[in-house]
Amino acid sequence: MKVLLSIKPEFVEEIVEGRKKFEYRKSIFKRNDISSVIIYATKPYGKVVGEFEIEKIIQDRPSTIWKQTSEFSGISKDFFNEYFSGRDIGFAIGIKKFIAYDTPMDLNQIDSSIKAAPQSFCYIRG
Repeated sequence: MKVLLSIKPEFVEEIVEGRKKFEYRKSIFKRNDISSVIIYATKPYGKVVGEFEIEKIIQDRPSTIWKQTSEFSGISKDFFNEYFSGRDIGFAIGIKKFIAYDTPMDLNQIDSSIKAAPQSFCYIRG
């Protein structure tokens, strides 16, 4: 099973370039059979650009997550702290290897039932 994640284009670029090896989330999918993540680069780009296998998912206090992942965060400490402000628990999805699609796709090419980009994520069969 895969999930589709909406990620801002500037962070997608960091993933593509290999500087961002962790995708941070305030909440995570409930299923434990998720093996890979399909990336939708949000507007203004608005395309599905590639996917990655999940290396691991870290669930911990944001301060602990930052200590473990900051070298490959692809974001500033200030941005990280603002994102997790007021949260006791956060998640870091480890990116095993990003695979760019030869041709970026529209959402409906991934799954015809998807009418709009997910706020956070949605499950994809396949």
